[in-house]
Amino acid sequence: MRSLLFEPTFLEHGGRLREAAARYRIPLADWLDLSTGINPNGWPVLPLPPDVWQRLPETDDGLIQAAAAYYRCASVLPVAGTQAAIQALPLLRPQCRIGIPHPAYAEHARAWRNAGHSVSVWNENNSENDSVDGLDVLLLVHPNNPGGQTYSRAQLLNWHARLAARGGWLVVDEAFIDASPEASLAADCPRAGLIVLRGLGKFFGLAGARVGFVLAEPHLLTALDARLGPWAVSAPSRWVACAALADRNWQAATRLLLRVAGARLAALLRHHGLPPAGGCALFQWVRIDSAADLHDALARQGILTRWFDDPSSLRFGLPKNETDWVRLDAALAQCAH
Repeated sequence: MRSLLFEPTFLEHGGRLREAAARYRIPLADWLDLSTGINPNGWPVLPLPPDVWQRLPETDDGLIQAAAAYYRCASVLPVAGTQAAIQALPLLRPQCRIGIPHPAYAEHARAWRNAGHSVSVWNENNSENDSVDGLDVLLLVHPNNPGGQTYSRAQLLNWHARLAARGGWLVVDEAFIDASPEASLAADCPRAGLIVLRGLGKFFGLAGARVGFVLAEPHLLTALDARLGPWAVSAPSRWVACAALADRNWQAATRLLLRVAGARLAALLRHHGLPPAGGCALFQWVRIDSAADLHDALARQGILTRWFDDPSSLRFGLPKNETDWVRLDAALAQCAH
């Protein structure tokens, strides 16, 4: 009999813990998941008022104001995670030429290709040799995922100006930038042709809430909002987002903790002969020919990493507590034997 269940097809991502548990026959509770790059000590969600479950989302609930204050930008649209915007933005332009670095978060290239655009690999080393001037859209993940590459604000704004002069866009996915907000272009919005994506999944550790924000010109946000439809973000998620964005003490303390943890992870990997090729406060990226073997060896010990085949590499997220740090250290030592 033909199954009536819908089997989605999508790109590989971190966090597929149930699949790993079934494959390696290790109970779900016994895993150390380092595959996602998400803050393992995320914002502590408070008990929600019962009425947020009983009402449709309302746009005057304070979320826009909280996001505008946090991002220092008044032109903000909440979306159901930045993934919703990633899929919808390509539909707001006629077919064009877009450059995206490789490797980078692969959903970007997929969304633009699916919408009929011409997608090419953009190499920053050629950025001064007309590679930007030959594009209609330049899309950057900043810091890059998984490589952690960053760009100066001056360079980003230079590329933006060159694109905008021809009606082009600079799209900057800042999913991992909250630990270093001084590098963000959020406060430079709105500008013609500048689109910044932010979210609560990584720094705040609230990936399950599915809350993201698009910062751009009001007319573009209006078009995007119309395409996404009403009630894009649930009332409970909006309530949590308002509270998390307003918690400045937690944010300041967490930035310090994440920077220390990111440096500790890099040092631990170097100690085991795995010097990171890049990374940021939330993850470290190791390029190694035997990445698939190391991924498998760690998984057999109940530690899940994010494996990439092109280029052969692993991304390590942060352990949650001292017990997890000790476990990772021991597992890496075991893999070396």
